[in-house]
Amino acid sequence: MTKTQVKLSSVTVLFGAHLVNDMYSNFLPQLVAVLISFQSISVTIGALLVSVFAVSSSMLQPVFGYLVDQKGQRWMLYIGTLWMSVLLGATGYITNIPLLFVVCTLAGLGTAAFHPMAAGLVGQVTSNRKGLIMSAFIGMGNIGLAISPLIFLPLFHNYGVKYTWVAIIPGIVTAIFLYKFAPRIARVNKNSPKLGQVFLDLKKSSTELVKLMVVVGLRSLVNTGLMTLLPVYFLSLNFSAAYSGSIVFVTLASGAVGGIIGGYVSDRFGRKLVIVASLILASLFFNGFIVTEGILSIVLLVLGGMTLLSSFSVTVVIAQEIIPENKALASGLSLGFAIGIGGFAVSLVGKYADVFGVHSAIQLLFFIPLLAGILGLFLKGTTSSQVNQIKGT
Repeated sequence: MTKTQVKLSSVTVLFGAHLVNDMYSNFLPQLVAVLISFQSISVTIGALLVSVFAVSSSMLQPVFGYLVDQKGQRWMLYIGTLWMSVLLGATGYITNIPLLFVVCTLAGLGTAAFHPMAAGLVGQVTSNRKGLIMSAFIGMGNIGLAISPLIFLPLFHNYGVKYTWVAIIPGIVTAIFLYKFAPRIARVNKNSPKLGQVFLDLKKSSTELVKLMVVVGLRSLVNTGLMTLLPVYFLSLNFSAAYSGSIVFVTLASGAVGGIIGGYVSDRFGRKLVIVASLILASLFFNGFIVTEGILSIVLLVLGGMTLLSSFSVTVVIAQEIIPENKALASGLSLGFAIGIGGFAVSLVGKYADVFGVHSAIQLLFFIPLLAGILGLFLKGTTSSQVNQIKGT
């Protein structure tokens, strides 16, 4: 088998697993949308359930990323996937709210273990066109996010939340597949930076990393907020569960397309341009969705979803370029820590929705990408040739 074939097969396996993992990341918004519509829980409680999963699945990713950089830990791919699917599959049978919070929090650890390992491997087996390849990897995850409301929202709405057990099946299959076929070509670098050196690298790069994390956190707040509130919003308009799920599916799937386009454009014209332009355009499209009706409104919503996530893979690549010696840690920071901050803030949006209404909460979310785009103007242009400048070396 040639080196090119090894890289292609490695990336393909990780792409498929990422789709399934991120399908689970959008599982709880579908469950809580049904519980809210049946008045089993409030919007605040529902948003908090999504939030604790988002925080646990994200905030610990840098820790798992450090372990990957130091020791490899291939088991994180399949054990993390299995762990998450089993726990989420049990949520429909839990009526005790505090226990439900505990289970959702623990379930998030599964995807926290998977993502740094998977993203680090993608970065390792990719020599050029990093923006495009990483965007395709992220795009598969976004497709998984998009599939979730298409499957789970009608399932839970029409047949009841006891059908959460269905979620266990793809997790088991994917875990077995990862165990047998996940790439083994990665080799742990015995000279990889130790904890002290990692902290020193982070300190040198802290200014640029903090700016990047703020932008990613705001973008995550909007994305997680929309995943949580859009199903509730459409059901409140008396749309059918199938139709609501279809709209959310198209909106999130467009983000996968936008991510691939953004990765391609970033390789040609720079990362910063993609971040700033896509976020500002997203805010314009989303606000257009609010003030229009009919097909035009849906088209603008889809365009908003596409542009919002156009910079997703770009920010991962920037983080890896800022601290290239710690690719998995960088992936954990950009895919995890910053996204966790955004996910935590969703609980506040849920409280806002209970007080002022879901429509007002969505309107609030639609102005945040504009703020993130403006803050993106303060990022340095982070192409490969500028890494040393960013790190201050």
